[in-house]
Amino acid sequence: MTEVSDREPPRRRVPGPARPSRPVSAQRRPGPGARPARRPTAPAPRTAAPRAIRLGNPRPRLRMVGLALTLVLIAFVVRLLQVQAVDASAYTAKAEQNRYVGQVLAAERGEITDRAGVAFATSVDAYDITADPTMFTRGQLKVDDAPEQAAALLAPILGQEQSALVKKLRPKDASLRYVKLAGRQTPQVWKQIKDLRSALSTKAETDKSTVNVLAGVFSVPSSKRVYPNGNLAAGILGWVNADGKGGGGVEQQLNATLTGKDGKIRYAQSGGRQVPTVGSTETPAVPGSDVELTIDRDIQWAAQNAITEQVKESRADRGYVIVQDNRTGEILAMANSPGFDPGDLSQAKSADMGNASVQDAYEPGSTAKVMSMAAVLEENAATPLTHVTVPNRLHRGDRLFQDDIDHATWYLTLNGVLAKSSNIGTILATGQLGKTQAQANQVLYSYLRKFGIGSHTGLGFPGETKGILAQPGKWSTSQQYTIPFGQGMSLNALQAASVYSTIANGGVRVEPTLVRGTKGPDGRFTPAEAPAKTRVVSQKTAKTLAQMLESVVDDQEGTGAKARIPGYRVAGKTGTANRVDPATGTYKGYTSSFAGFAPADNPRVTVYCAIQNATEGSYFGGQICGPVFKQVMEFALKTLQIPPTGAKAASLPVSFTP
Repeated sequence: MTEVSDREPPRRRVPGPARPSRPVSAQRRPGPGARPARRPTAPAPRTAAPRAIRLGNPRPRLRMVGLALTLVLIAFVVRLLQVQAVDASAYTAKAEQNRYVGQVLAAERGEITDRAGVAFATSVDAYDITADPTMFTRGQLKVDDAPEQAAALLAPILGQEQSALVKKLRPKDASLRYVKLAGRQTPQVWKQIKDLRSALSTKAETDKSTVNVLAGVFSVPSSKRVYPNGNLAAGILGWVNADGKGGGGVEQQLNATLTGKDGKIRYAQSGGRQVPTVGSTETPAVPGSDVELTIDRDIQWAAQNAITEQVKESRADRGYVIVQDNRTGEILAMANSPGFDPGDLSQAKSADMGNASVQDAYEPGSTAKVMSMAAVLEENAATPLTHVTVPNRLHRGDRLFQDDIDHATWYLTLNGVLAKSSNIGTILATGQLGKTQAQANQVLYSYLRKFGIGSHTGLGFPGETKGILAQPGKWSTSQQYTIPFGQGMSLNALQAASVYSTIANGGVRVEPTLVRGTKGPDGRFTPAEAPAKTRVVSQKTAKTLAQMLESVVDDQEGTGAKARIPGYRVAGKTGTANRVDPATGTYKGYTSSFAGFAPADNPRVTVYCAIQNATEGSYFGGQICGPVFKQVMEFALKTLQIPPTGAKAASLPVSFTP
């Protein structure tokens, strides 16, 4: 190993300053081969120094910039205070208005059913097609004719005119955010629009020249009214118009009950779509109540089928059939022909869209004689066996009266006058109601009023007529003698049916009813109020009249033989009246009718049929309405399972030997 010494190393010698060189003059001359000495360089002449640039004072500029920034900041602060403090509520409300939208939630309309709960009218899912007009502006879609393009696509789907849609999509109020393009459209219609909108949106993503002009079209869930049975009971049901309100019949009469209460929803939106992450407020809709009618669907079908066939066969203007439970006043059927389909009003004629059974007023003819006979019996002016001598002609006032056929002098009982439907015999019988003709008129008038003639039936049906019955003091000379056999006064078909139900019910008139009750959204059934009852004639008179009406059907001399029903006792009356033409106000054609009830000795069902202006075949009531009565009555008795009584009819004499 090398040993390290502790002694300091020797210091190095630092060279000292160099010696000054000799002056050039003192140096030795260079020898041969040496460099020549440099000549001394002359000093460069001095130049003048450049002047320094003196900068201005920056403080004034800084003050100006600072002042400008301060003013800007003050303006921002003032505006901020105005927005957040002074006008905060106003701006909040405006923001809420632009951000949130509200829509009506349509209440589901209640059903209309028959007495067994079978639906006559119900509602199915549908959509209201809506739009946000602000989404069709140039600022949104970068095109000027967006409303026209959208309308061209929607018009054939919605079945509307293109110009009408353009007006809705380009409203006068540019701030309008909601318009309804079409109401209550089927799900298929909305699917067409939705698929078309999606196709345009997809194409616009790849083709910048394509504009989705349907981006602002939306839908709101709604419902559509449908009628599963087509034109069955259309006159009773009515229809629902484009605004969702009843336009006729029960739909109109009980619109408030069926409609329910609309709800509301308010939600945040962006670009016309709901923002799901932001809360919404909703008031649920309250569904309408269901309405249960007194109508029996099967009996309604039988009545409508029978009258439709006879109207076609007779080439008549129209016809009606009423079926009524005489004990309760409930209407089991109310059929009209021609009718209409409430689910497709485009094919309906305006003249056929009402309920002619209660809206048509006409002169009833001989079916009204039962009221004259009721007055005669109740006032004890005669009995069924009273002898009435009936001449071929009867001169009264300024007219010469006759029966429907020429005949030699008839020797009839009062029962025979009704059975053979003698006008002359009826005039003679009602003449016994008072000591003078004026008194007789007053008595007859009082009974006509008790039977409901000249008054509304109590049904409350839209457009119902109360008929025409003048005060007896205003009866013309001819009316004094024509009103007893059903001319010179008018009624509707339901009033006529109610007259026979009154006789069948032992002389007590029960107001006709069409509604059994309502069922609310909670499922609770509320029965309708009990109908009013009025005693018109005594039970004895009613029973006697029923026996007399049996003679019309059963007796060989009666006019109602075509209304006979094997196994059942039937009471009825024919009618053939001169008809007033509504277009001219003059007599033209005939009103043919038949009214009756069964079983005659224990009545349960009343049927009334009338046909207006039959132009093919017979026009006599017994010939064309008698078969309709029979067909409908047989069906009703079987449907309601009403058995024959088995008792034999009391045979009252029709004529006498002088």
